[in-house]
Amino acid sequence: MFYVYAIQSQQDNRIYVGMTGDVTHRLHEHNLGKTQSTAFYRPWRLVYTEQALNRVEARKREIWLKSGVGKEYLKNWLRSSTDRIDVS
Repeated sequence: MFYVYAIQSQQDNRIYVGMTGDVTHRLHEHNLGKTQSTAFYRPWRLVYTEQALNRVEARKREIWLKSGVGKEYLKNWLRSSTDRIDVS
């Protein structure tokens, strides 16, 4: 099973999208600085996951989420999910 995921930097709120077979392990790698493109923006928190049937489908979805339309979808999804959390 493969997953598409989005993580958000707790430093500056930037979002990184990737795919993996093990989301927990991958997030741990990002937070250890093992990924060059995310190392300087640690720590990261997982904000979105999506299950895919196979690697090819996960890659297609990853590419879409990295596109302009996909980024807007993620931002809107994050905004709406945050709106649903009662912080009072």
